[in-house]
Amino acid sequence: MNYGKLYLIPTPLGDYDPAEVLPAPVLDKIQDLDRYVVEELRTARRFLSRAGLKGRIEALTLRELNEHTAPADVEQLVSLFADGHDVGLLSEAGLPAVADPGALLVALCHRRGIEVVPFTGPSSLMLALMASGLNGQRFAFVGYIPAKSEERRSAIKALEKRSAAAHETQILIETPYRNDALFTDLIGCLGGGTRLTVAVNLTCPDALVKTRTVEGWRQQPLTIGKRPCVFLLLA
Repeated sequence: MNYGKLYLIPTPLGDYDPAEVLPAPVLDKIQDLDRYVVEELRTARRFLSRAGLKGRIEALTLRELNEHTAPADVEQLVSLFADGHDVGLLSEAGLPAVADPGALLVALCHRRGIEVVPFTGPSSLMLALMASGLNGQRFAFVGYIPAKSEERRSAIKALEKRSAAAHETQILIETPYRNDALFTDLIGCLGGGTRLTVAVNLTCPDALVKTRTVEGWRQQPLTIGKRPCVFLLLA
């Protein structure tokens, strides 16, 4: 089978001109592609329009891949690559396939011998780590931790022990509407000397990155609200 390539197309972390954060080769490749696998159709159309495809959106082939996609439907996406057609993969924000269901398509491509080409773009995780002042040589992205408060507190204490044992920065995220609940449990459960970074709305005009000890956060707490946020801790 003559398959095309899969291009991993980054997207901005906020609602602004893609040219502010995406390199020219990425924007050029977007012009070349007419087949995309996307996490959500509405936001993908808006991004592609802003990235230079305004007026051409209806001519594109867009297929969804998200947490609701059945495994059999993921397998069928291989048909997009038939006859040498290249395909772009879009996440909702940031880098495709990192804390993102697009990883399923990347894995499928490797199984089928389809070349995968990653492009440079913004990563909230790496930007937060860069700006945190925490250990950037040894770190772990743990993603989401349990939503229920008792389980969440237990997970936070386990992460702190892991961080202390290995001197390893722990990076975690949360659904925006639970940001403040997670922050409250972090400053309530962690030791006072543990350093905690809160990185909010990175690359956006109101971006905020603050690292303090947990005791410092207790004295000067923060209301995050429903804004994209990355939390990092180092015991």
